[in-house]
Amino acid sequence: MNLLTSHWLSYRFRDGSEQQLPLTAIANPDVVDFALPRADFHGAAYQFAIGLLQTVMAPQDKYDWHERYLTPPDESALAAAFTKVEHAFELDGDGPHFMQDLDPLDAASPVPVSGLLIEAPGGNTLKLNTDHFIKRGIAETLSPEMAALALFTLQINAPAGGQGHRTGLRGGGPLTTLVLPHEEDASLWQKLWLNVQSRESWTYKDPDYHSAELFPWLGKTRISKNKGSDIYAHDVHPLAMFWAMPRRIRLLFEQQEGICQLSLKACSTVCRQYRTSNYGNNYVGTWLHPLTHYRSNPKKPDEDYLSTKGQPGGIQYKQWHSLSFVDAAEGSHPAQVIQDFLLHKSEYFYFDWGEAPRLWAFGFDMDNMKARGWYNSEFPLIRLNPDLRDELLNEIKSMQSLAQEVLWHCRTQIKAAWFDKPADAKGDTSHIDLQFWQRTQNDFFQMVAALLNAPDGRLTPEAAARWLWALSRHAKTLFDDLALSNLYPDREMYKKIRARRQLTGWLAGSKRIRQFSQDYRLDTLTEELA
Repeated sequence: MNLLTSHWLSYRFRDGSEQQLPLTAIANPDVVDFALPRADFHGAAYQFAIGLLQTVMAPQDKYDWHERYLTPPDESALAAAFTKVEHAFELDGDGPHFMQDLDPLDAASPVPVSGLLIEAPGGNTLKLNTDHFIKRGIAETLSPEMAALALFTLQINAPAGGQGHRTGLRGGGPLTTLVLPHEEDASLWQKLWLNVQSRESWTYKDPDYHSAELFPWLGKTRISKNKGSDIYAHDVHPLAMFWAMPRRIRLLFEQQEGICQLSLKACSTVCRQYRTSNYGNNYVGTWLHPLTHYRSNPKKPDEDYLSTKGQPGGIQYKQWHSLSFVDAAEGSHPAQVIQDFLLHKSEYFYFDWGEAPRLWAFGFDMDNMKARGWYNSEFPLIRLNPDLRDELLNEIKSMQSLAQEVLWHCRTQIKAAWFDKPADAKGDTSHIDLQFWQRTQNDFFQMVAALLNAPDGRLTPEAAARWLWALSRHAKTLFDDLALSNLYPDREMYKKIRARRQLTGWLAGSKRIRQFSQDYRLDTLTEELA
């Protein structure tokens, strides 16, 4: 199966129907999205298609980019562009196999193909029979299509996997951020092309499509057992970041009728096992993958940049400004595709608040080798007035800081209502944070919309008052829902009432709130906040 010519990906059309077609279907104006059975596969398909378009048909400049955005190539022209790299996208057969080791790894014992899924229980978990939540047997039989997606998803997200099993180029479980049009029913081509950069904004030499410096599976793996075998950014072509291959894997296919346990479709070829070996390509140093946000230490500029990972609590608006805007003081570096859009492409888009493009962020939350969750969030992607950029960014961070403080006091008093010794209480309370961020998100972006209309880059007293009132209202409601929602007699009710009074008192007259009221001249608006 060749991933550039075979009918292997499923697509959703504008009328809601789905069909399995070759990759050239991304140019069909009636195709609006991929239609895949897993969220991580959906995100991987976007990265696969974006990487391919960037590799074989990057536009020369922003004008060329805009012309293709409005008028995509037809499917035959796209197929012609793909022929340049068809040789590198064979999943099986003779010669190099896509994203698989050039060595057939015959010395390695086959393992179940379900091990390609990042959340699948590991060998020790199965041995100890501790797969309580993520069960074994979730994907014992895969079609070649689902095996290819599972393989690619693992290679681009590879977490720690034991001795010598290398993490992905961006580290295990990186957060991916993409630009999407405002319209959800925009064509898939537009959704993908928004994340392709011109050769003017991202300069690199023309790639050699037959080189292992671009597609590592075309050459021998650089075995990383010995010193000096690490791979740095200057060792390969920049486009290789889309195709990094840290794991040594060979899929094993059987010509046999079966049912894929992920797609639930019948197939004449199945994959039940694969071979794997350790000490694959070890990517070290600073890599600025174009689809990922990075952080650096402003005080130590020589240190490696670190990619942002998924964390408990999900992707909330508290991270929105970091994912969107460069902030040298914080060492925050949004994904290149985000920066490229705001700097070079946004002039082509109408930026009324209600029509803003979307920033799509997604990724695994990994605890070493264990997947704790998958997160997926969308936020408006906006431009900041260049003349007021620093003022606007500082104001946004200040409002987020206030929200953080309100949440801290809300969480503290909820725990005081729950426990006799809240400081010693164990257990995960991140669900409190998650509910707070979700409940206040609409109010936050209403505040941001008001801020963008402010002439001096500072909130008006009315807008500041609405934000403070929203935080206060949601904090008290959240406390009531989690600590006071029961209707039966409660011998501990006095403790809960005392905790609520503490929260209400802080929200009404603490030093922090008084300072905020003074800074934004809210003394004439106290009745609104009562």
